[in-house]
Amino acid sequence: MHRQIELEHKDCVGGDMASGPRLALTDGARIEGYASLFNRRDRGGDTVLPGAYAGALKRLAAGGGRVRMLWQHDPTQPIGVWDEVVEDARGLRVKGRLLPDVTRAREAAALIAAGALDGLSIGYRTLRAAPDPTGGRRLLELDLWEVSLVTFPMLTVARVAAKGAPGSDGGEAARDLAALAGVFSAAGAELARLRARRAGP
Repeated sequence: MHRQIELEHKDCVGGDMASGPRLALTDGARIEGYASLFNRRDRGGDTVLPGAYAGALKRLAAGGGRVRMLWQHDPTQPIGVWDEVVEDARGLRVKGRLLPDVTRAREAAALIAAGALDGLSIGYRTLRAAPDPTGGRRLLELDLWEVSLVTFPMLTVARVAAKGAPGSDGGEAARDLAALAGVFSAAGAELARLRARRAGP
């Protein structure tokens, strides 16, 4: 019997859109982006420090293993292959390929192209951490298992609007929901176009 390993998850939401989208799609199947940004405090109060992934990446390389590409952190739904997972000055940069023979991968490509999906999230275990004097944790060493494509950053907007976040009025919530509905409408049209093209005459 296999023991299930409990992983922590962390979204890359770093508010860094001025330097480009967090997830880019080229040639219909190749994707790249940052799965984690260094020295950015997240919603849970954690800050990942430079070098936190170095040990895990070295162990994977030595053992011939690889970081998995999953859909929404579901281990039963691999959708592609990460060809490059490296630390640089900004964070954990990933490049990979969605596999066109996998239905969910084709749908993910359509959603990215339509702008309905632009999030990356890591699945990991914390090996070393230290308390942050201002609260939360400073993550020093992480055991990286997988990087998922996720819609969670978009769903965050919808959930806050539905709850009526402090400091936001009904008009702002309505605009957020309208924008979200527009994005998913575009995604639906893109998926329909993709399926029609595959069905052919």
